[in-house]
Amino acid sequence: MGSYRIAVFASGTGSNFQALLDAQRKGSLQAEIVLLVSDKPNAPVVERARNAGIEVFLFQPKDYNQREDYEREILSQLEARGVDLIVLAGYMRLLTSVLVAPYSGRMINIHPSLLPAFAGKNAIGQALEYGVKVTGVTVHFVDGGMDTGPVIAQTALDIQPGEEEAALTERIHAAEQQLYPAVVSWFAQGRIILEGRQVTVLPLR
Repeated sequence: MGSYRIAVFASGTGSNFQALLDAQRKGSLQAEIVLLVSDKPNAPVVERARNAGIEVFLFQPKDYNQREDYEREILSQLEARGVDLIVLAGYMRLLTSVLVAPYSGRMINIHPSLLPAFAGKNAIGQALEYGVKVTGVTVHFVDGGMDTGPVIAQTALDIQPGEEEAALTERIHAAEQQLYPAVVSWFAQGRIILEGRQVTVLPLR
């Protein structure tokens, strides 16, 4: 495996985790998933990771007095494994500076809209309700706000006339599963430059 090490944070089914894992197995990710972090012990993503032989760090927020306490524990897990990049993949918790500061410029998230439009929850439903003709997927840096970090890459999708939310959701998930592994590979290749809010993807050398 490559020496570029990533940790995936996830709370749900793990479809994006699986896409990253599949890309790793094919060699196109150019990175190694060394840890899954999850706040949901029974989430399907945990089983996916264990079946793949990937280490899992589980925690339950109610066992801690405050968010910073479990984040310090997560940070020590990341540091022990030399994690280069945190990849949020359906992790449903806002992060504090305990994790955001040490991983500034090295933590990314994927969101099912063309940010800054339709940040927050139910982005697909928001887009349909608003009546936009184009939506899509955004990979962005995490800066501690709600989907406010600099945009790294986007994929646009035309909304079909009369398209139902379930059908659009399926197309958006497919776009996510293509875009996210590609972006992770750009990080592994050292091709991402962040200056202020401007992100440049350098061409392959």
